[in-house]
Amino acid sequence: MVAANFTAAKPAVPPVPALNVRTLPVLALGMALSLFLVISYLICITTYLIPGLPVSHAMLTVLLPGFELLSWQSFLLGLVESFAWGWYAALIFGPIYNFFVLRLR
Repeated sequence: MVAANFTAAKPAVPPVPALNVRTLPVLALGMALSLFLVISYLICITTYLIPGLPVSHAMLTVLLPGFELLSWQSFLLGLVESFAWGWYAALIFGPIYNFFVLRLR
């Protein structure tokens, strides 16, 4: 019987050293995006309350379902929806970005 040689053959080309790839932490991304959207919402509502500013707020009713200018219930609903949109973007974008950054290096 012939003994099989189980030693691994060495590759002709040395392997490429690992790149320093940084993934996005989805938790930090979610909090950052959510707080960014909440602060933007608060700035938008503040500009609505200042008389004489030529600022349109029609986009708020498009992006935030159920939002109407201006009652306390609608204001709180806008805050919650702004925070939720930030998490929605983070939970979709973060894993997709991490997938591609790890595969395409």
